[in-house]
Amino acid sequence: MVFRGNEDRMFRDRREAGRELALRLESLRAADTVVLALPRGGVPVGFEVAAALDSPLDVIVVRKLGVPTQPELAMGAIGENGVRVLDEDLMARAGVRPGDLEAVEREERAELERRVRRYRGDRSAVSLRGKVALVVDDGIATGSTARAAARAARAAGASSVVVAAPVGPVDARERLATDADEVVIACTPDPFHAIGAFYADFSQTTDSEVRRLLGVDER
Repeated sequence: MVFRGNEDRMFRDRREAGRELALRLESLRAADTVVLALPRGGVPVGFEVAAALDSPLDVIVVRKLGVPTQPELAMGAIGENGVRVLDEDLMARAGVRPGDLEAVEREERAELERRVRRYRGDRSAVSLRGKVALVVDDGIATGSTARAAARAARAAGASSVVVAAPVGPVDARERLATDADEVVIACTPDPFHAIGAFYADFSQTTDSEVRRLLGVDER
């Protein structure tokens, strides 16, 4: 399901958004749930959700694949466990060639591995075998990042995958239906614009904050 909340909702910051999102996820409290936050902005949200549900918290690292001539335009995303999601229609319209894709993916794969090491330190990923993977971000836009994260969680052995965010478009369920068993969005404005428009404070989450919330020592 998609929970459709107050379309005019403005969150003070990601921590408040996480606490409100957690209220929609109470049914997962008794389940064998692992909260997987998408860094960086999803980690403060996921921290509050994990605390409310008394669930373990980990990151699931995903990198956007930007069109070479328009890096902010996502032609897909990659995730841990070798997962890759592509928007082939967009790639065709943008004239992206196989070599272009390979170059972008190679660069982003290296950055993904760097971030995994940075955020987890020496710790192993929390096991997802037979667990409910609750993928949390600070918002959903195109859905490509969330789709890659859902696939990565499934590839790691999750028995089911729930994608949750404080804000996203009304068609989030349709965008994620092939990859998530359930989609929970607290606020679904229509029309939907930028995620940051629904936060009073949408300042960048730092690597240090991510590590602090995950309990990884700075060295």
